[in-house]
Amino acid sequence: MSDAKEPRKVNLADAIREKLAQKKQQSGASQQGGFQSGSTKTLKSQNTKKPNNQRRRTGGS
Repeated sequence: MSDAKEPRKVNLADAIREKLAQKKQQSGASQQGGFQSGSTKTLKSQNTKKPNNQRRRTGGS
């Protein structure tokens, strides 16, 4: 696809290996260690959760 001059056939396994190698190289250059800092979510306090009052609504057992 990037080679417009030379349309050659690439089997799927080779294409996946090449893509994975590019991905590893890119991620290895942008981060130190195994921690993925780019995909972290902001933590939400669990104290703001509403209590589960299903037992009170349904009469309990």
